[in-house]
Amino acid sequence: MPKAMATRRALLAAPLALPGLARAQAYPDRPVRLIVPFAPGGASDLAARILQLHLQEGLGQPIVIENRTGAAGNVGMEAAARAAPDGYTLFLGNVGTLAVNPSVFARTLKVRPAEDFAAISLVSDTPDALVAHPAAPFDSVAGLVAYARANPGRVNYGSPGAGSLNRLEMELLREGGGGLDMVHVPYPGGAGPAVTAAVAGDVHCLFVTLSSALGQVQAGRLKALAVTTAARTASLPAVPSMVESGYGDFVASSWQGMLAPTGTPAPILARWHGVLREVLRVPDLRRRFAQSATEAVSSDSPGDFAALIAREQARWGALVRRAGATAE
Repeated sequence: MPKAMATRRALLAAPLALPGLARAQAYPDRPVRLIVPFAPGGASDLAARILQLHLQEGLGQPIVIENRTGAAGNVGMEAAARAAPDGYTLFLGNVGTLAVNPSVFARTLKVRPAEDFAAISLVSDTPDALVAHPAAPFDSVAGLVAYARANPGRVNYGSPGAGSLNRLEMELLREGGGGLDMVHVPYPGGAGPAVTAAVAGDVHCLFVTLSSALGQVQAGRLKALAVTTAARTASLPAVPSMVESGYGDFVASSWQGMLAPTGTPAPILARWHGVLREVLRVPDLRRRFAQSATEAVSSDSPGDFAALIAREQARWGALVRRAGATAE
């Protein structure tokens, strides 16, 4: 085994002794539950299962993925927040659950991410894309805007839910286009049903995570009008960014990160941050993420991740209020 790999495995597998724990047990000494708040097969579940393989090797214990779906991820988020803060339950949150939902479900959400979770680290970042049915009467962002202006109320756009990030991205487009009159068609169940509707021609277009639409674009069943990264993405190098398309501040992505219930001991949080930093550098993991148009990323510190969540909550919360995009 190469020396560097042996050193990495030894570092990751080293037990963490936590003073004060019963019988001075080393952490972890049993399986760790990772709550994913979305259904199997989606972007969050895929990221969790790629991470699972490498985290199990590093920690020396099984990582048990538990898909707790419902209410745009709120069911799983609430279950994770209520779990014992002992390091044996973690939560894979994303921009939707952590930054969008607190405003969309302001009256009913029982969790406040900044208060109920301890941030650990980002793990992935996936660009979104504006895609359309191949027969849609526009082939660019400018073409869509021009068509919507000339045909008020005749452009239908899909989304994975009334308060989803992808719906809010369309609100940004509508605002930037001078208040475009477009018809929103929400589809419950995540990105899959909304993408299926666009492929079938039931809606003209939608914003969606690139990982969820890339195969359909490559097969010609959807056309990509733009990506939401600051520059073009390697997955679709011929497709312009929203910035190139005239929306100078339109940069957004579907990021994901790991958190633990508030009260989890600091040494456990530090151990997880270190393990994730190492795992997210592993070439095989980075390759598998890249295959789904996703970048493996980590935060320099838990505080950096917490600051990102706060910035994103402020950004998307302001748009929710302007657009009235609540689910209540």
